[in-house]
Amino acid sequence: MLDYDKEAERYDASRGGEPRAAAAAAAVLSLVPPDTRSLLDVACGTGIVTRRLAAAREGMRVTGVDLTPAMARQAAARLPGAVVLGDSRRLPFRDGEFDAVCSVWLLHLAAGPADVRTIVGECARVLRPGGVYVTTVDKAASHNVGSDIDVVLSARPPSPVRDAAADVESCAAGHGLVPAGQARFRGHGQGRSPRRTVADLRRGWFVTLPPGHPLADGFATRLGELPDQDRPRPDPFFTLRAFRKPCGGLGPGRTP
Repeated sequence: MLDYDKEAERYDASRGGEPRAAAAAAAVLSLVPPDTRSLLDVACGTGIVTRRLAAAREGMRVTGVDLTPAMARQAAARLPGAVVLGDSRRLPFRDGEFDAVCSVWLLHLAAGPADVRTIVGECARVLRPGGVYVTTVDKAASHNVGSDIDVVLSARPPSPVRDAAADVESCAAGHGLVPAGQARFRGHGQGRSPRRTVADLRRGWFVTLPPGHPLADGFATRLGELPDQDRPRPDPFFTLRAFRKPCGGLGPGRTP
């Protein structure tokens, strides 16, 4: 697992910067009702997406929360007074405080299925009845664009998938949320080149191939033999799912 305190300074530049942030924000907003007056961005990171959410709609109050101090500091510089340090598993907000909640590129980092359920439950808790929760799903699968790099990496030990769309939908249903749409957006600047992939391998990007893993050198060698070492392969496309909290509906675990 990457150390996101150490990653904070290079995070935006290594992940597509402003073009990717613009695409992500536009996709989130396409699923958020136009009358939304308050939105919480959970695991807001450096705030590069959060700032665009806040700027896109006049009169919509946007709050960011992140667990990593270095990330939260960068986000706070972009949105002064609107970012707090907090854990997505124990959000420091009141029940029903927000009209909308989003978590972009978060659930795939959860420690296990129980954490996913807890995070989705917290997002549902702080969401008002009638509000919408938006989250990315199937992140790892999005990075498989069918390139020669993907062919090489297909032989690596599989990672546990925490954000499979069906599983996230099941968690949402368990907390009383119902499906409310989906969207896709391009991960600008995240198309991998062989050389960049080797660098990511060396610094622990791939969870099942940490630095020093006995198989890591073999994958690095195979990646180094690919042609066009500095040519990025196609960008990934990420998927968002939206869920609505019904007004006056049944809560999780309740029966008519």
